[in-house]
Amino acid sequence: MTPEQLKASILQMAIKGKLVEQRSEEGTAEELYQEIQDEKQRLIKEGKIKKEKPLAEITEDEIPFDIPESWKWYRLGDLIKVQNGYAYKSEEMNKDEKGMPVIKSGNLMSLSVQLKPRNDYIEHPTEKMLESKIVKGDMLMCLSSQSDNPEPLGKTAVYESDKPALLNQRVLKMRPFIDEITYYLYYVINTEYFHYNVSHQGGGSAQANLKMSHVLNMLVPIPPLQEQHRIVVKIEELLPYVDRYAEAYEKLEQFNAKFPEDMKKSILQYAIQGKLVEQRTEEGNAEEQYQQIQEEKQKLIKEGKIKKEKPLSEITADEIPFDIPETWKWIRFGEIYKLTNGLASRGKFGKPMCPVLRLADLSNDRVNTSDVRLLGIDEKEKNSHLVKKDDLIFIRVNGTRDRVGRAYLYDGDNEISYCDHLFCGHALVTSIDVKYIQYIFNSHFIRCQLNPEIKTTAGQNTISQGSMNNIILPLPPYNEQKRIAAKIEELMPYCDKLIR
Repeated sequence: MTPEQLKASILQMAIKGKLVEQRSEEGTAEELYQEIQDEKQRLIKEGKIKKEKPLAEITEDEIPFDIPESWKWYRLGDLIKVQNGYAYKSEEMNKDEKGMPVIKSGNLMSLSVQLKPRNDYIEHPTEKMLESKIVKGDMLMCLSSQSDNPEPLGKTAVYESDKPALLNQRVLKMRPFIDEITYYLYYVINTEYFHYNVSHQGGGSAQANLKMSHVLNMLVPIPPLQEQHRIVVKIEELLPYVDRYAEAYEKLEQFNAKFPEDMKKSILQYAIQGKLVEQRTEEGNAEEQYQQIQEEKQKLIKEGKIKKEKPLSEITADEIPFDIPETWKWIRFGEIYKLTNGLASRGKFGKPMCPVLRLADLSNDRVNTSDVRLLGIDEKEKNSHLVKKDDLIFIRVNGTRDRVGRAYLYDGDNEISYCDHLFCGHALVTSIDVKYIQYIFNSHFIRCQLNPEIKTTAGQNTISQGSMNNIILPLPPYNEQKRIAAKIEELMPYCDKLIR
């Protein structure tokens, strides 16, 4: 249950007579109503209010739910006197807090009257304007809203300031004939029952404006006066608990929103610490594998397939952030992958058209080739910038910092190139599982290494090949890499289900 639903439930119980017990010694609503009518007649006799045409009798078909025997249904117009606001002109108002504040529908949004930082004021109100004066104890109701936002419609607040104010048009002032029923009516009017039925008068959908007749003819369940007071006390006793519940609910919502991503981070962290799957002695160790990698690299250099590069620096003890299994080894990314910058060309007229990957083609950690752009590129350029199946595409330049350095898997078979906002990463050896590398590269651990290396210029974030090559990562034996990647793929869909 949301905090709003909990509050609505409390108010609904209140207006059905289920929030506090009934006490026979407190009399009946009929007796209270007679007191209200006596006061109304006195005000008419003294000329303080006009005698109005009686409202229609309440029929059985109109009554929405059962109420206790000591209660009775009345029309709101039989319990209150009303006054419309005044249509102020912009040139008559100031925002310098000179004079009397003007109360508009926007001041009632929190169900209490709140002056805004740039509220409108009238410095010298005329006698006509003062007819819309409001004082402490007046109830104010929004009679209109924007057609695309019905939220303010029917919202009601009690004016509680000792300083008088002025009422703007389309806000209704309501004053009960006896002040003792004010706060009970305030809570009734702000129930879902009242708001829905008033705002849907005469049609199936909420209207942008309320007519005075809609408000006056609305049915209100009235208890005896003492029971009203006990209901108000009970509501005000419970509402702070609703507020505390709302705080806890908001924290829970934030936790739930973060939980799937936090779970993914935890899974990847377990993976890179060797805690996601068991180690198996028969799978050998990463040191042996590392030596095989070095031998394979030397062979590729000798055959002229890759260039001999300056050796990367040794990994120091200070760089190692956590312990890994004995069969694993810390390595630098550049020791197992070769990165190549993308095409600087924007296309040449008359050259063969070739598909070229852009940032827009990278999503959900995959390369999407369904809408790849074609560019005119000569054969040499194309061949030196081809993406092969199981290559990783890394974002080199992007406006969004968190995307820089992120890895995307190309699992297609077609020849395709890539633009200069990207790197292509090709494994130097076959004894590396590409999915393991991708998962590790997109982990929070790698993110923490990348962020300090990202440079920002003219709103664009970039990372260099050198920074990428120097990233350290934990390398398990090859078969364990495959088992880790498979376990991650098994678990990630469960995290996605949590999002929904």
